[in-house]
Amino acid sequence: MHIGHFALPNFLFVAPMAGVTDRPFRQLCKRLGAGYAVSEMVTSRPDLRDSLKTVRRTNHVGEPGPIAVQIAGTEPQTMADAAVFNVERGAQIIDINMGCPAKKVCNKWAGSALMQDEGLALEIVQAVVNVCAARNVPVTLKMRTGWSHDHKNAVALARAFEGAGVQMLAVHGRTREQGYKGQAEYDTIAAVKVAVCIPVVANGDIDSPEKAREVLQATGADAVMIGRAAQGRPWIFREISYFLATGKPLAPPLVSEVKRLLVEHLHDHYSLYGEFVGVRSARKHIGWYVCELPGGVAFRDHMNTLESSAEQVTAVECYLDDLNEKMDRIPAREQTANVRGHNEMLTENAL
Repeated sequence: MHIGHFALPNFLFVAPMAGVTDRPFRQLCKRLGAGYAVSEMVTSRPDLRDSLKTVRRTNHVGEPGPIAVQIAGTEPQTMADAAVFNVERGAQIIDINMGCPAKKVCNKWAGSALMQDEGLALEIVQAVVNVCAARNVPVTLKMRTGWSHDHKNAVALARAFEGAGVQMLAVHGRTREQGYKGQAEYDTIAAVKVAVCIPVVANGDIDSPEKAREVLQATGADAVMIGRAAQGRPWIFREISYFLATGKPLAPPLVSEVKRLLVEHLHDHYSLYGEFVGVRSARKHIGWYVCELPGGVAFRDHMNTLESSAEQVTAVECYLDDLNEKMDRIPAREQTANVRGHNEMLTENAL
């Protein structure tokens, strides 16, 4: 699969999630089988470019390419300037956010709110494509099926965006009105795939290898994009890859491997955020890893009381060493409604 002139190793993508898909998380997912990952949403506001949050989100040191950065905003020229700003800092692909359902984003008419104003949405796309084309940088876009059940315009917008030069579309199978509630639907994604010639990526409720195969078959999509199901389970990408290749499930990881991956993830996380912020922002990642493990809820509550990175790492090591004595492998993850709701709550809080 290609995005512009970039050849990707596979068609398993990490969805951009604010407060989640930072550089350490993206790198880990790529190591565990993801072929492509998009950054957290970066604001287009020029007055926030020097903020610590933006500086961290535009830090791509050591990240394997292609480096894809998602930008969000409401003004064509400001979005074009943001694209140039990020390209100058290492972005090789620019992704436009028209899919975020968060109120703090949509209330400013950014994210999925732009799907209500097709004219403005197209102006933004054209402005971003123009500046990126001059730099040989492909532009992609992530959107929803529409604003509401009565206003599904993904197909019409997809045709317009393709005409404007967008080189890949990712579609989440919900409207903005749904947020993350209910079930994703894939008929609209299938209709988008039929309507355009550029690659189309299916997103929404893909939480197992079996579901990935089902969605690929139902939509005809060129790739699948995994979001919440990868939180605390970054090895889901290799599980999907193995299943699609063999038709057989891959055994869950050994507890010892989970320990190694999580500790490496934490150290990388602290190196980006520093001690104070790193300790606090690591708590949600640790919580996702352990939420379905024996004693995981109690351990997560204990983790939230620890105030240093050394304490966190030691606690994680002790907890997983103890678990390793009781079982060789972690139990296969079942994405229950409770787990999905817990992940949704934490993700929304991070936005």
